[in-house]
Amino acid sequence: MRAVILAGGLGTRLRPYTTVIPKPLVPIGDRPVLEHIIRSLVRSGVDHIDLCVNHLGELILIYLANSDVPPEVRLAFHWEREPLGTAGALATVPDLEGSFIVVNGDVLTTLDYRALFEHHKKQGAALTVAMHGKRVNIDLGVIESDNGLVKNYIEKPSLLYEVSMGAYVYDERVLAYLPSGVCQFPDLVLKLLEAGERVAAFKSDADWYDIGTVGEYERASADVERYPEKYGLDPLPPPEHEVIPAIDGKQEDDLDEVARRRAAAR
Repeated sequence: MRAVILAGGLGTRLRPYTTVIPKPLVPIGDRPVLEHIIRSLVRSGVDHIDLCVNHLGELILIYLANSDVPPEVRLAFHWEREPLGTAGALATVPDLEGSFIVVNGDVLTTLDYRALFEHHKKQGAALTVAMHGKRVNIDLGVIESDNGLVKNYIEKPSLLYEVSMGAYVYDERVLAYLPSGVCQFPDLVLKLLEAGERVAAFKSDADWYDIGTVGEYERASADVERYPEKYGLDPLPPPEHEVIPAIDGKQEDDLDEVARRRAAAR
């Protein structure tokens, strides 16, 4: 199987982390989220991965060139001269044929990509979207009205929506619907539906985090630290007892001098 990872985003919602490193290299556990994605794809049978890069893409190239990602996977880089959007970036990848997986570069999930791929083939779809249940709590009283009259009052309801997980399977015929230039994924979906193309839904209860925000990034990091085995990681060894060396007289003098200089600078 072949997969494309969209790794060219600016990561503006994840600043200040993404000021100096690209979002796909933000660490979760002992490796960047991009490496989690690559390893998960390889475990599902993917042997060819294309990476669409732009913002700080050189750092992604350097990291992967020196990482220990599974050697059996072929990695290819494709550069966006300017951001082309969450669907338009596919135009930079040559020779996309048949069906292939596409994953956003900021997703941490235990999704079974092979099951997603097989569901796509079974549905005979042009495009398949992996979906996850997301509960949204409304901390206000919600009023249902009609013609100026209250019909119902719901106190602090909890609503459940099916949301995109940022993981898809494309059929090559979808590429004909991509315009030249920028194209966002929601616009592509609507274009396919308007054309009468079959767009399938794959519902999943896998663990899933979109680390595009600081809050979700912190939640994802905590989950990996607590349950590393879910993400193919070994538990971290317990910390060894650390012996703190005594401070000798010379070190005490140095520390005093630092303290004096800091006090004088205030």
